[in-house]
Amino acid sequence: MTPKQRKNAAMIKQQEIVNAAKAEGNRALTVEEQAQFNLLQRDIDEAQAEIDAKERGMGGETGVAANTQQTPPQAVAPHTVHTEGQRSETEAERSRVTEIMALCRDFGVDPAEHIRNGSSLDQVRSAILDGMRQTGSPVGVQVTRDEGETFRQRATDALMLRAGVPVETPADGAQELRAMSLRDLAIECLSRDGRDTMQLLRMQPDDMYGELCRQFYNPSAAFPAILDNTIRKSIVQLYNAVPTTFQAWTTKGSLKDFKTTADHEYVIGGMGDFLLVPENGELKPDKPRTELLPNRKLDTYGRTFSMTRQAFINDDIGFLTEVPGLYAAAAKKTIDKQVYSLLFNNGKVFDGVNLFHKNHGNLMAEGSKPTQASIQAIILQMQHQKDQFGEAIYITPQHMIVPVGYEFELAVIMRSAQAVGNGNNDINPLYNYPLNIIQTPVLNALAGENEVPWFMVANTASAKHIQVDYLNGQETPTVRRMETPGVLGFQWDIYLDWGIAVRDFRGIAKNPGAKIA
Repeated sequence: MTPKQRKNAAMIKQQEIVNAAKAEGNRALTVEEQAQFNLLQRDIDEAQAEIDAKERGMGGETGVAANTQQTPPQAVAPHTVHTEGQRSETEAERSRVTEIMALCRDFGVDPAEHIRNGSSLDQVRSAILDGMRQTGSPVGVQVTRDEGETFRQRATDALMLRAGVPVETPADGAQELRAMSLRDLAIECLSRDGRDTMQLLRMQPDDMYGELCRQFYNPSAAFPAILDNTIRKSIVQLYNAVPTTFQAWTTKGSLKDFKTTADHEYVIGGMGDFLLVPENGELKPDKPRTELLPNRKLDTYGRTFSMTRQAFINDDIGFLTEVPGLYAAAAKKTIDKQVYSLLFNNGKVFDGVNLFHKNHGNLMAEGSKPTQASIQAIILQMQHQKDQFGEAIYITPQHMIVPVGYEFELAVIMRSAQAVGNGNNDINPLYNYPLNIIQTPVLNALAGENEVPWFMVANTASAKHIQVDYLNGQETPTVRRMETPGVLGFQWDIYLDWGIAVRDFRGIAKNPGAKIA
């Protein structure tokens, strides 16, 4: 590359740095940007000096041709010496900036002012020690560790903000880092680990990717840890935002391992009535009866995803939130579909009988769409249930699960003071009835063009029904950095452990439904 080409390239890079700062509200340059700008300026000065020297040399040769005189060698020598001096000065400045940034990083000090005012390394060191004497802050490894964790948190929130994911309370300094590309962030992380900043700045994107691949397998490396934190944080936020409905009416449980729950878990009941004890009478003994509870078991569901070499080089920041977020959403939607499939498919449960069956007293004989009469009928049928020992139980219907298509009809049925459709102005017994309407398109998808069932679910305090268990209660997916030799990319596993169990059939009832036009 000629001196003129080097000069033009450096000027273009300077303009890019300035434009980036202007695009973000005319913010001040960061320390790294200012250092890079200064070094580019020195490259420009150095290239210009070489251009000037060359032009003067060519002018001397022209004079020789015109006057037929020999130009003494010393006529060009001073310019050559000046150019070499500039190179030496540039290298010294690079060394000064790199050493000051490394020193300030270790003690959590902003190096910007020291770099701008031309302070030497010794002057910066003295300023840091004086500041620590005044504040009484101890010098030790903990300072560096805390600063490192703080930086990782700032960088994580910055990546979230840059990707468009809202962060409720961003870490201090996150806004200043949100304009950084993945390559810039990688350079900052490697610099904090003691690598030469200027060498990193000159590294090609592909070489930088190779360096980061080696860092990826280092559990203490900053860059992959920031990617991990960003993915985990976005997964939790996006998982909670998935519009599923199963969690509104199922109960949540926790299991400590993947073993099937033991058959010796019982529900205790059948205590018998209290007996009258006459004066000086004897209290008669009673033995509680027990009945087996249904088994519960967990399974693991998951996927693997990777950030490719192309994604890194293309600075595809959206990958860190969009792709993991899609997998997190898929996990939650899978649970949602499994729960409603369990209701729709109506398989056999712990007693060998289908979940909804006349023997269970929870299946309406004829199917229909939700009407005032059909809703009242299914509520009354649920309230006639008895427990495992033949005792009457008090069931309070709380949720009504319906497919998409009945929303407006149900609004009229549940919010009209008079009975709908009979023309007698009778009082509507369902007016403001405390029933939560849950609408799900999953039932429509499962039924296709056939009849779409709907369900009534009791308050869990009065009767159990469907439960979703998680391993140790963790209901958001786990992300683990995966080390797979031969894979060209950063790779992660995402998985979640859950199981769905029918705890009892008394707390839920089914109307076979009708076709939805």
